Amino acid sequence: MEDKYVINALAALAQTSRLRIFRALVVKGNEGLTPAQLADMTGMPANTLSFHLKELMHADLISQERSGRNLIYRAQYDRMNAVLTYLSQNCCQGQTCEVVPEAVCQTC
Repeated sequence: MEDKYVINALAALAQTSRLRIFRALVVKGNEGLTPAQLADMTGMPANTLSFHLKELMHADLISQERSGRNLIYRAQYDRMNAVLTYLSQNCCQGQTCEVVPEAVCQTC
């Protein structure tokens, strides 16, 4: 993973509202959430939520899919795991590591 993608992802998550939205989508799993559900969960007005969703999509941390009249947002687990792997790639200074980066999120 290139540095610029990690920087974009971390920048997108470095804001309280976006971090809350992303965590809610991670917890929800592949089912995803609609903007109305996210607004209820976070207490954000629709226009504010829309802005934050756009920023998370721009960082490729979430996806959007149309299902009938609804938009469904989902966390991009492969991207999330790639960022985590990048951040922990050189941990333990080359010694045997207790944490295997690829195993960080095997249930996703």
